[in-house]
Amino acid sequence: MPTQSPVAPGPRNPVGGHAGAASDPQPERRADLHKQVPGESGEVTVVDPAMVKRAVSAAALGNAMEWFDFGVYSYIAVTLGHVFFPSGNPTAQLLSTFGAFAAAFLVRPIGGMVFGPLGDRIGRQKVLAITMIMMAVGTFAIGLIPSYATIGVGAPILLLVARLVQGFSTGGEYGGASTFIAEYAPDKKRGFLGSWLEFGTLAGYVGGAGLVTLMTALLSTEDLHSWGWRIPFLIAGPMGVIGLYLRMRLEETPAFAQLEKEARTKEKARRDAEKRIGIREMIFGQWRAMLLCTGLVLVFNVTDYMLLSYMPSYLTSELKYDETHGLLVVLAVMVLMMGVQPFAGRLSDRFGRRPVIAAGCLGFLVLSVPALLLIRQGSLLAIALGMGALGLLLVAFTSTMPATLPALFPTKVRYGSLSIGFNVSVSLFGGTTPLVVTALIGATGNKMMPAYYMMAAAVIGGIAVLLMSESARKPLPGSPPAVETEAEARAVRAAARRPATAGSAT
Repeated sequence: MPTQSPVAPGPRNPVGGHAGAASDPQPERRADLHKQVPGESGEVTVVDPAMVKRAVSAAALGNAMEWFDFGVYSYIAVTLGHVFFPSGNPTAQLLSTFGAFAAAFLVRPIGGMVFGPLGDRIGRQKVLAITMIMMAVGTFAIGLIPSYATIGVGAPILLLVARLVQGFSTGGEYGGASTFIAEYAPDKKRGFLGSWLEFGTLAGYVGGAGLVTLMTALLSTEDLHSWGWRIPFLIAGPMGVIGLYLRMRLEETPAFAQLEKEARTKEKARRDAEKRIGIREMIFGQWRAMLLCTGLVLVFNVTDYMLLSYMPSYLTSELKYDETHGLLVVLAVMVLMMGVQPFAGRLSDRFGRRPVIAAGCLGFLVLSVPALLLIRQGSLLAIALGMGALGLLLVAFTSTMPATLPALFPTKVRYGSLSIGFNVSVSLFGGTTPLVVTALIGATGNKMMPAYYMMAAAVIGGIAVLLMSESARKPLPGSPPAVETEAEARAVRAAARRPATAGSAT
């Protein structure tokens, strides 16, 4: 949350601010070290490494909890089709299941419109705690719903309601978590630190996939259909409590409480002005950034949901591949992605976000068809190679987007604008991917549709990359430079002096 300037980001130590002085046994000396040098940037922020580490951990671990809940639905989709949508046609069952999956994405923009502006008004942490509670409740409720055989049509209706609760809460999650990390991170490490958010997402998916795979291997089909499918959803209750604790613990740290107190006393006028910012300004006042966000999120989420959510069902329903082996392959791909994720984040800090994202778009454009042809060969090695190639390409997006997307918007509307833009794009293109591709295959009989769909998304993402500005190693819009050490702060201040000195000499 802003503390040191009208547009400053979250709990950091502002150079020249009072937070450092209040906690330092030598306040006069500390104040001298933090002496402010006027310049175009206004001030320099020195981040607290311990606070940054805690912020990244809380956001990433909380995100892992949420996406374990949300991802389990995808991995057990075939079983849910039998339980809630009985039919003699397997394709119709899968379509119905993914229809309920997609319905949750239709309410995500509404969740973004509610939680996003709220996060800009009352703070990131509070809203992220609310979304955690709602996701855990919605997922836990799915595990309690009776089957279609027990209560008839009421079962799929209750499933849909629970999915809508999940979707509504998720509308405030990604925008808030990515904003949370971006506003804590020093400029030169925003890509690396942001990559841990998607590391958490992958960890959640791995947990969900691993549990479903274990149950599929240990339980008979009858047991899985009668009671086994409930286990992953019921786990959401205690996991939600853990995630809530992590986020509330961060909010209650003494450093954050001190900075929040300063924000209330020194910046009341600015906060009152921010509260008057409406949805119209968040959308139309940021129309260019919104369009770029939509294009980037489109390629990110179409490829993400294609690989991690749809492919397990594609291997089983379309290629008649053994369900357990299919899940194991996807699990291995996600573990591979987790290992590469932080290194790709560092690459984006060094070479820029645009080159890394552009490489991913080009890779999907060129390699989607060869990769899917490999997968269709049916052997374990061919499927692993094809899925592994797509997974490594996907890392180009997962490692960069948490740092790229928040940098599109200024601080005062960042949470709201990002949440709205992200969730509109996800709802229209990402979350509907399994449903649309399944329908296209059913209508055309062409099982290469997943590749063509990813290629189309890569073209749109490539256009967005060409039009976006590079944000690596630069301050967030409307925020002062953020550094890790006093030495870096002095260097930034010296650099800010030089143009003024040169101008005076001239």
